[in-house]
Amino acid sequence: MNSLDLPKSPEDTRVVVAMSGGVDSSVVAGILKREGYEVVGVTLQLYDHGAAVHRAGSCCAGQDIDDARRVAETLGIPHYVLNYEKRFREAVIDPFAESYVSGETPIPCVACNQTVKFADLLETARELGADALATGHYIRSRPNGAHRALYRPVDADRDQSYFLFATTQEQVDYLRFPLGGLSKPSVRAIAEEMGLSVAAKHDSQDICFVPQGKYSDIIARLKPEAASPGEIVHIDGRVLGRHDGILHYTIGQRRGIGIATGEPLYVVHLDADRARVVVGPREALETRRIFLRQMNWLGDAALSDIPVEGVELLARVRSTRPPCPAILRHEAGVTWVELAKGESGVAPGQACVLYSDEGEEARVLGGGFIERSERSTAAEAMLSRLAEAPIP
Repeated sequence: MNSLDLPKSPEDTRVVVAMSGGVDSSVVAGILKREGYEVVGVTLQLYDHGAAVHRAGSCCAGQDIDDARRVAETLGIPHYVLNYEKRFREAVIDPFAESYVSGETPIPCVACNQTVKFADLLETARELGADALATGHYIRSRPNGAHRALYRPVDADRDQSYFLFATTQEQVDYLRFPLGGLSKPSVRAIAEEMGLSVAAKHDSQDICFVPQGKYSDIIARLKPEAASPGEIVHIDGRVLGRHDGILHYTIGQRRGIGIATGEPLYVVHLDADRARVVVGPREALETRRIFLRQMNWLGDAALSDIPVEGVELLARVRSTRPPCPAILRHEAGVTWVELAKGESGVAPGQACVLYSDEGEEARVLGGGFIERSERSTAAEAMLSRLAEAPIP
C-alpha cells in the first residue's frame, strides 16, 4: 500500500488534486508530487471571475485561478481549468437564494461539496483515469473494513468536518485528505519550503460568491420579492415595528433588529409566508429536539437498525460550536436528535453533524439538514398561537 492506502506504487498512481488557488490545496499537490505520484491539478471556475479578480479572500475565480496555475507551473504538474459556472449557479447559488427566501439559513459550502466538488469534479477525476481525488480540507480518512471512515483533523481550529458531513460513503472511499494530520502553521511552512507563491496568502473568509459577507445584497438581486417589508412581532403577539425584508435577519440575531424596547430581544422565528420577523427573549431560542432531513449516515450499522432507545453520540448544530452530547433516534422514516443541553440559534437549513465522541479520534457519522426544531413548551405554544392567528 502507498501513503494513500492504494495498492500501487506512487509512480503508477494518478491523483487529481482540486486546486482552489489557496495555500492548502497547493500544498496537497506539492506533497503528492514530492512523494512521486502522478498529480493532475484541476481548478473549477465557479462564478464570474471578472468581479473577483481584485477581491481578497475569494475562491475559485479570477486571481485564485491564476495562483493555482502558477503553483502548478512551479511543481511541474499539468493543470486544467474547468468552467462550472452554470452548474454552480444551478446547484448552489439558486438553492441558496430559495432557502433564504423561505426563512431558512442555508450553508452553500455544504451544497458545493455535495454537488460540484464531490459529485461533478469526482466524476471528472474518474474520467481522467485518476485513482483518487485529493483536496485541501482539514479532515482525516482512513480504512474501515472494506471502506473508509472520516475523522476530525489534528488541528481542531481548522476542523472542516461540519461542512463535509454530506459526503457519501462512495465519495469517502475515493477521496483523500492529506492535510488531516497537519496543522495550519505546518502547511504554510511546507509551502514556504517548496517555494510556492501562495505560502503567505490569506485564507478565504466569506462565502465565495458573497462579497464581504453581505448575503442580503445577493438575495435582493436574485429574489427581489424577498425584500418585501413586514411586521416585527414579539413572540407574545405584540407588534413592535416594521422591517424591510426577512432576508436581513437570521435566527439568533440580536444586533440590528431595528427596534428598541428596553429589553434584549433575539430573532426566534422567520415567518416567510406572512413576511414576519418574530422576536423574543433568549430563553425562547433554547432548542432541545431537532428534526433532520436529507440524512447522510456513515455509521457501520444502518440508520434503520438504530434501537428504539436511540444511540448516544455528539451533535454539532453550528460550525462555530463544539459537538455536544445527544441521542439520535430514527423511527418510521423520521430522524431526530435530542440534545442533552439546550442550544440557541438553531435554524432550519443549517446542518446537524454527528460524531462518535470527542477529540481528534472522533469519527464523523454523517448528519442532516435541520427541518425544524422544538423548543420549550411555552415557546412552542406561543409560536403556534402566532401561526394560527388570522392574517391582518
